[in-house]
Amino acid sequence: MKSKLLLTVLLLFTSFAFSQSFDVNGTVLDGSGLSLPGVNVKVKSSSQSTTTDFDGSFKLLGVPKGTTIIFSYIGFKTQEVVVSAPKITVKMSDDARSLEEVVVIGYGTQKKREVTGAVSVIDSKTLDILKPIKVEQALQGTVSGVNVTTQSGAPGAKLDIRIRGIATNGENGPQAIIDGYVGDLSLLNPNDIETITVLKDAQAAIYGTIAANGIILITTKMGKKNSKTKVSFNSYTGFQEASRKLPMLNATEYALLLNESYANGGKALPYPNASGLGTGTDWQKQVLGKSVPILNSDITISGGSDKITYSISGSHLDQEGIVGSAKSGFLRNTARLALGADLSDKFKVKTNVIYTYFDRKTINENGLGSVLFNALNVPATFAPYDANGNYTLVPSTTGLGTEIINPLAQIANTYNDYNYKKLNGNFGLDYKIFKGFTLSSSIGFNTSNSEGKTFGKKISYGGKVFDVQRSSVTQTATNDNDYSFDLYGTYVTKIGENHNITATLGNTIYKQWGNSASGTGFDVPNNSWDYADLSLTKGLATAVNTGGYVYDQRRLSYFGRAQYDYKGKYLLSAMIRRDASTKFGPDNKVGYFPSFTGGWVISDEGFFGESKTFNFLKLRASYGTLGNDQIPNNGFLSLLNGEATYVFDGKLVSGVATGQIPNPNLKWEEAKKFDVGLDLRVLNDKVSIVADYFIDTRKDLLIPDIPVSGITGVGAPGATPPTLNAGTVRNSGLEFAIDYKEKFSNDLSLSIGYNVTFIKNEVLEVNNGTGIIEQGSFGVGQPAASRMQAGQPIGYFYGYKTDGLFQNQAEVDAHPSQLALGANASPGDIRYVDVNGDGVIDAKDKTNIGDPIPNATMGFNIQLNYKSIDFALYSFASIGNDMVRNYERVLSDANRLDYVLDRWTGPGTSNSVPRVTTGATANNVLSDYYVEDASYFRIQNIQIGYTIDPKVTQKAGITKLRLYTGVNNLYTFTKYKGFDPGASFGPTNKDGVSQSPIGAGIDYGFYPVPRTYLLGLNINF
Repeated sequence: MKSKLLLTVLLLFTSFAFSQSFDVNGTVLDGSGLSLPGVNVKVKSSSQSTTTDFDGSFKLLGVPKGTTIIFSYIGFKTQEVVVSAPKITVKMSDDARSLEEVVVIGYGTQKKREVTGAVSVIDSKTLDILKPIKVEQALQGTVSGVNVTTQSGAPGAKLDIRIRGIATNGENGPQAIIDGYVGDLSLLNPNDIETITVLKDAQAAIYGTIAANGIILITTKMGKKNSKTKVSFNSYTGFQEASRKLPMLNATEYALLLNESYANGGKALPYPNASGLGTGTDWQKQVLGKSVPILNSDITISGGSDKITYSISGSHLDQEGIVGSAKSGFLRNTARLALGADLSDKFKVKTNVIYTYFDRKTINENGLGSVLFNALNVPATFAPYDANGNYTLVPSTTGLGTEIINPLAQIANTYNDYNYKKLNGNFGLDYKIFKGFTLSSSIGFNTSNSEGKTFGKKISYGGKVFDVQRSSVTQTATNDNDYSFDLYGTYVTKIGENHNITATLGNTIYKQWGNSASGTGFDVPNNSWDYADLSLTKGLATAVNTGGYVYDQRRLSYFGRAQYDYKGKYLLSAMIRRDASTKFGPDNKVGYFPSFTGGWVISDEGFFGESKTFNFLKLRASYGTLGNDQIPNNGFLSLLNGEATYVFDGKLVSGVATGQIPNPNLKWEEAKKFDVGLDLRVLNDKVSIVADYFIDTRKDLLIPDIPVSGITGVGAPGATPPTLNAGTVRNSGLEFAIDYKEKFSNDLSLSIGYNVTFIKNEVLEVNNGTGIIEQGSFGVGQPAASRMQAGQPIGYFYGYKTDGLFQNQAEVDAHPSQLALGANASPGDIRYVDVNGDGVIDAKDKTNIGDPIPNATMGFNIQLNYKSIDFALYSFASIGNDMVRNYERVLSDANRLDYVLDRWTGPGTSNSVPRVTTGATANNVLSDYYVEDASYFRIQNIQIGYTIDPKVTQKAGITKLRLYTGVNNLYTFTKYKGFDPGASFGPTNKDGVSQSPIGAGIDYGFYPVPRTYLLGLNINF
């Protein structure tokens, strides 16, 4: 009887025990209540695990009650949940700044807490909010130490990225690495990007000779394992307009001012009866469009099984220009395929292929004679059209010159087209040879073809420099290719419990080659764009009308890196790269680029204690040498690429001549980078602070087209000066970034970020014989406006200092003579400073009157989420940058900005704006009168969105439906008078590739960046 009773009790307990194990079905949601696929779900202290599918669902079999399940996902805090029922719902908290987040550092990754270099990361969430047309725009104001400037607001125009200042007169832009291969950042579809990682210091030395200007690592989106097919569609449409107009004189104001100017010059009044002219023509209104359309759409299909992941995407962008409409339009289409497969436990393969096509049309911009230059200078008294409906001709009088024409006619008679097709990508293989050692290989490639056509219509503007006596068409075809092959091994091991070592060793082979051909044909049939083709032109050329080039350059590199940490708190890294390049002579082909980084996680020390205020504190430092070889190929040789004309049998014959003078001593440009930084988290990780002090010294600058003695043959037909290692520039500064993130409740969260960068730029030496390099132009026929010189910022403006205006003749008589500047001074003229004190105002008194490099840049960003509503604001500021006002033609009859209404008209009337006169003055030479403080604060992006309750949309098979509206480039606060204080466009160097910072910041009438109003939606299926 007792045994039966005992057996019954055991059976009851066994039954009860088995009843406490059950299958767990669950759903994982993000902070906004949307399903979260790809989350790792693991039973604690067990090998049992799974991942959530497309709907955020998962299932675990036979889980005992009371078991702890761990949920982890990059970008979210890891959570542990104790099982108490068969069904659970988990809502994960956002933790985008988690210290466990993996950061790409080049040929490998590191946890964020272990990174010892100056590294910044932008994720896809930021890109979703900013909606940049070009990826570069997402870096402005979001990353400390990075400044992005526009060369033009025209659709498809290039943007300049500068990391920690301007260091060279040649190429200053960073190198983009897309999924491990050299690529072009500007051609990517922003929605294809998962993360952007910026390497700002010696951490980038692993890339050797291409790393001096910084490295931008792009990781594109991949599908997630064990997830159902996910379809994401994003689209927005909008319209654009000019963000500002310049206040010009209307017809009546212009006529009255011109009368005064003529009277002061002793001439008859041009408008004896100025009444009845009214406001006249607003030429800016005529050329600046309103409600100019923009449309962007993209779709992504992604997913994966246990072994395979995939992501397929496509995008379409169509944008017209606010100046010239379709005549300055841009169209871009992209398609992308990314696949990953685990062939076995040891073999993994991946591929990512991107196709890009764009078509761009342009108008004359950013220079004397540009469309906007003409819109600002044509008087308001002229009508756009004459009585016959034709474009009004601007007369070629002395007062209006030969370059000012009707801007509407200029747009109408502009014909060009440029299309570009590119296929790029990579194929990679990882082979795990044994525990801890993985061998990786990758082949990256870029191949592109482009065609351009420009038609010069036979036309007369009435005796202007733009008159075309003979119609012509110029066509170009270019083919560019490159490939890279990377092979490297990574070994990870642990010695004992506390010593962690990671070693990487490999090599890279890189080859770049291509060719171009161009030709010009004359006498286009019917003088029409429709017949503008070389095959149809029959006119004979009077000079060489063909051109082109062929190039082939290669680079062989070896690299190694060793990383060590003790208990995760003492961190060391050393790396070296050896590069050999065909760009340099036999004695200078090879360069070595070593670097060292270290870090100390102070918060892991026992003496730090369990601080409730300070959660994480790390000190780090780095020092290394990085290189720059971004110059044309064979810079050390002299090639037959110059154009020349010879006399044979008494006739002129076109031919070729020696081009660039050789420089066999040409060698690498080197950047010595030092950085010391601090990473701090306080208040339960709600506040994150990053601070860096850096010194970047660039030696042996590769400067093209250095003037040398005529004895060496520069003056010969077709010959050009050589490229030299001719200078040293230092940038030093401080970066500071602080972020605050708070989740007040499940319905309300806030994120605020602020960053600021202070930079001092100084040229240490210029070794070209004269110690000075000049570039940039001001006005017509004046000396170069900008200089590179030791002791000054690179590209500083070189001109005269002013000291107000002469108020009477006595002041003129008491002041040193200004006759050497072109004319004797009179009351109402600008008074220049005798800088050298020799009693005469002449060219020896020129000095530094400003520079285009900002002293500080900063960004302020805020994101707010309340229930289904999200709000974001991104802003940027630049402090201390100057610009030269050069869009005003100094011709007497050209129109003027309305600030001239405050001109000097008699003693005491003004001490800032000089008198107007047709007589000779020295008021038009380059001086600080034309240099303005272009500091500004810009609201770059405001967006507000609403996500419809997923419970409603999921009934239609939609997991997410978000509607939003926003404004890009909403408003710019500045005292600068021009269109865009943030624009910077330097002259192209004679190498035809790089743009010089010497001459940047001179405003010829920049094509303004448009204000864009957007309405869009995001749909996930």
